[in-house]
Amino acid sequence: MQTVTVSWLKSLEVLENVPDDQLQWFIDVSENRIFEDGAMLNEPGLPMTGPHVIVEGGMRFYMLQGGGRRDFVNVGPGNVTGYMPFSRGLISKGYAQAIGDLQVLSFPTDKINEMIKSHFELTQALVHIMTTRVRDFTALQQQNEKMMALGKLSAGLAHELNNPASAIVRDSTSLSKHLRLVPESLKSMFAIKMDEEQVNAITDELFKVLDGRDETRLSLKQRTMLEDEITEWLDENEIENSYDIAESFVDFKFLTKNLEALKKHIPPAHLSTILNWMSNKLVAEKMIEDIQESSKRIADLVSSVKTFTHMDRGQDKQYADIHIGIRNTLTMLGYKMRKGNINIIEDFDETLPEVKALIGELNQVWTNLIDNAIDAMEPAGKGTLTIKTRRDREFVEVFIIDDGPGIPPEIQSQVFDPFFTTKEMGKGTGMGLEVVQRIVKQHRGSIKVKSQPGHTEFSVCFLIDG
Repeated sequence: MQTVTVSWLKSLEVLENVPDDQLQWFIDVSENRIFEDGAMLNEPGLPMTGPHVIVEGGMRFYMLQGGGRRDFVNVGPGNVTGYMPFSRGLISKGYAQAIGDLQVLSFPTDKINEMIKSHFELTQALVHIMTTRVRDFTALQQQNEKMMALGKLSAGLAHELNNPASAIVRDSTSLSKHLRLVPESLKSMFAIKMDEEQVNAITDELFKVLDGRDETRLSLKQRTMLEDEITEWLDENEIENSYDIAESFVDFKFLTKNLEALKKHIPPAHLSTILNWMSNKLVAEKMIEDIQESSKRIADLVSSVKTFTHMDRGQDKQYADIHIGIRNTLTMLGYKMRKGNINIIEDFDETLPEVKALIGELNQVWTNLIDNAIDAMEPAGKGTLTIKTRRDREFVEVFIIDDGPGIPPEIQSQVFDPFFTTKEMGKGTGMGLEVVQRIVKQHRGSIKVKSQPGHTEFSVCFLIDG
């Protein structure tokens, strides 16, 4: 066992400016304790003890969650841990365990008041340790939660990006093969002789359909009926490849009346050639549209990630539309919501002014609350997520509501406590809502929860001009 002296304590940076007589008093009233490797020093529910100065060996702090162990921090020789003056944490929330053969100098907690009254510099040093510990732990947990939030999105993002990327590869390959076939139809077109008036009339009819089509999608029944009608018309007019080209005409919302209008300007001997050539052009156009749509989808997702993390901005509060952050969060959680068969209701007050906030931090709030709501509805295999925004004088309010089973009344008061979680190991840190609350307080706001079976509502309220 190492002998703890005043000079040894003064070698610790945190205690170097404490007067010798106060350090000697600390040694005199404290107990030198030895623990074997693996020995438990504290457990959840037991009173906090200390302060403890680690002389040799180390200590591990952890919690049990979902049948597994979640480590939070390990500390070694020269560290001061345990209860500190003015600490609000009276009861241990986790386990403290010896790493290796452990020697600690343990100060009796019941003498804290005497220390505060009679030993100012010693008290000040220990309070500084506590505030530094809280600040470092808070920063670490907030960073961990950021990574956790991004981790929640990564699998869905990979799926979201993979779909349009695969579509681009598929369509570009098909387009390449399709374009190799075009010269054959082009040869037939070159053999056709028509006057300028006929060509203009055909072109006008073609673009009248292309420019006038709406963006509504045909139902399967509507599409099948239209394909049958066009195929029948093509067969009646002895058009080659009628079944194949009917599909491309339907893609662009052609009707039989449009084909009749084209027919009036095309010599009968060339009708099949021209309509097949048109079909080839429409197929190529459709592939190009699909590639453009997929590319835009990828660009939108990348933009959502960039805006979500706010990585092109500084750390200062800036004015922004909170709806952009909420919608980006919904975009990034889109795969998880579709997988859970979640219906989204956006009840947004679009007249809300821009709010002054740390946008990246607020996005973390929306991610945690929306992700928790999705998880709550998961067992039912479906659900409705309602997000409402409104203004209350100088405040903005955001409500995130799910129709899941609700939070049991006996634990509703604990949901914002550090380390509290009902999720299984690997799905939650127990810091999500605690971090959410901390971020909301950074914005001079508050967060509340109301819950009953079928209706859980988290309300976030903060200053518009925070």
